[in-house]
Amino acid sequence: MKKEDHDKPTMAVEDDGEIILEVEMDRENADWIRAARKKKMRRFDWKVLNKQQVGSYAEYFVKMEFTMYGFQVYTTEVDDRGIDFVTRYENSHFIEIQVKSIRKPGYVFMQKSKYDLNGNLYLALAILNQEEPPKLFLIPSNAWKSPNSLFTDKDYEGKKSKPEWGLNLSKKNMGQLEMYRFDRVIETLIK
Repeated sequence: MKKEDHDKPTMAVEDDGEIILEVEMDRENADWIRAARKKKMRRFDWKVLNKQQVGSYAEYFVKMEFTMYGFQVYTTEVDDRGIDFVTRYENSHFIEIQVKSIRKPGYVFMQKSKYDLNGNLYLALAILNQEEPPKLFLIPSNAWKSPNSLFTDKDYEGKKSKPEWGLNLSKKNMGQLEMYRFDRVIETLIK
């Protein structure tokens, strides 16, 4: 064995204190693993991700959930129309999906010019509470046709902001989201 082979870091996999596998790795990966162990990185530590990372995670998570239910997923190349991807179940009609994510109670919105209410458009909402797995909701766009404390319709007449459909995700309104849980709504789409 060459001298440099002995200098490579290894990672041991243990079972009840007994080493069952030892894997060589390059220095960079070994340093990263040591740093992660020191920081005690947690799986659902959403606060360490920036806004773009959270958005990307949510979009991929939603796509994988659709895939796990047997849907075909087609990604758009450019998201300039408020549609992140389209999907369909077997040979049924296509549905358009806009994905939004949030890490704490608050407000999310879609510009009306890019989110035209119709029966084929849905909002997939990922709520990422710290140290919890994502909570996923699938909301038909037609829900905004009857605004209430959860579903808002803002036109901002005479102001700089563009008209928008919004979700007021206050603690008080969270119960109203229950009927839109992803697993519940997806079942209606595969019948």
